[in-house]
Amino acid sequence: MAKHVFLTGPPGIGKTTLIQKTTEVLKSSGIPIDGFYTEEVRERGRRIGFDVVTLGGRRGILSRVGSGPSAGRHEYRVGQYVVDLISFEQLALPLLRNADPGSSAVKKVCVIDEIGKMELFSQSFIQVVSQILSGSGVVMLGTIPVPKGKPLGLVEEIRNRKEVKVFNITKENRDSILQDVVTAVQNCLK
Repeated sequence: MAKHVFLTGPPGIGKTTLIQKTTEVLKSSGIPIDGFYTEEVRERGRRIGFDVVTLGGRRGILSRVGSGPSAGRHEYRVGQYVVDLISFEQLALPLLRNADPGSSAVKKVCVIDEIGKMELFSQSFIQVVSQILSGSGVVMLGTIPVPKGKPLGLVEEIRNRKEVKVFNITKENRDSILQDVVTAVQNCLK
């Protein structure tokens, strides 16, 4: 039986949009939910980076083109983007650490969009996600990239866990799969 739900698919296929729609449906049915998603940042029509946006509306930098605030120190890079690890951890880690309801009988949904190369520079992020995956009080709803190049340890672990339901999002199914994703999350909460 699945305890967590993840979406995968190529970049730009609509995973984040589907996560946001799923979140709206779950919230409207009274399910406790928190977490974050990543959002493109554009300037004059050109993508210049990504921000982390919490479900509560707080925003922080995940990455920007070129050299970032860590110039002069070790830079974490993915292609042309410099990852702002400090900004990411300050916003994402408290949300994840507070996700576990502890002794409460009410399960909670924790949204993580996404678990990818940029986020995986954070060892603290990897630890907290691993704890949530192994725990029992939190249902994780997240996105992972399709396998490409060197395997990402945590991503492959998630993809291969028997208690994780993974939906492969395609152009053909992205507009019709919402109810399946919602139902899968609701079943995890039972």
